[in-house]
Amino acid sequence: MSNTDKIFINMCNDILDNGVSSEDQVVRAKWEDGTEAHTIKKFCVVNRYDLSKEFPILTLRPTNLKAAIDEMLWIWQKKSNNIKDLNSHIWDSWADENGTIGKAYGYQIAQKHKYSEGEFDQIDRVIYDLKNNPYSRRIIVNMYNHNDLHAMNLYPCAYSMTFNVTGNKLNAILNQRSQDVLVANNWNVAQYAILIHMLAQVSDLEVGEFVHVIADAHIYDRHIPLVKELISRAAYEAPKLIINKNIKNFYDFKVEDFILENYQSGSQIKKIPVAI
Repeated sequence: MSNTDKIFINMCNDILDNGVSSEDQVVRAKWEDGTEAHTIKKFCVVNRYDLSKEFPILTLRPTNLKAAIDEMLWIWQKKSNNIKDLNSHIWDSWADENGTIGKAYGYQIAQKHKYSEGEFDQIDRVIYDLKNNPYSRRIIVNMYNHNDLHAMNLYPCAYSMTFNVTGNKLNAILNQRSQDVLVANNWNVAQYAILIHMLAQVSDLEVGEFVHVIADAHIYDRHIPLVKELISRAAYEAPKLIINKNIKNFYDFKVEDFILENYQSGSQIKKIPVAI
């Protein structure tokens, strides 16, 4: 069993055993049939992954790493808010008639700001600092811009990254305000682990620790039996991540530059109901 599987199982058990239900509360989310989508949740779940020891992808069920990377590149590399630039349909329900999700995610990454060293957008500033001032304690990306929230079709869930170099290792903290654990947990973990690998490689650093902070980690009521079945499964050892080491420029990475070697997993859970 991988350490990632252990972390996921422990988190789910903690939510199921010690979480708080929203049954007596008014909730925004609804199921497709109009029924209120209630959850059981834990406040401030903190999971730590040592990227130098394993790539954090679940083996209890498969995570579509290529699709997760594609979404991550859409936000951080293409800096796009248009679903036409994405090779999946995961954002279709949030897009407007022009195909955009408003001033969210990639739009915020792309906004340029003035610094004493020049003008940078948020990701280019991170890359500049990692190469020129790696021990800075100010290497932060924040997509939760209150001035633009009214123009976002969905407020950012995973909204900030704090990067910190210790010795020659790049560490990072991902802050997430809310997460649907069954649907999104390992998707987010895997894609932001890839982002850290990318930034470390182009900055001549090694990968260190990835800390994932989730303010509201919840399991939806209709997901509870699915989660219980999932965490009772047999698990496998973590696969090995192979990255194209010839890539030295952040903007040259493609989905095809990342391969999982010996990735074994349980079967996929199909037709998961999604609350909107």
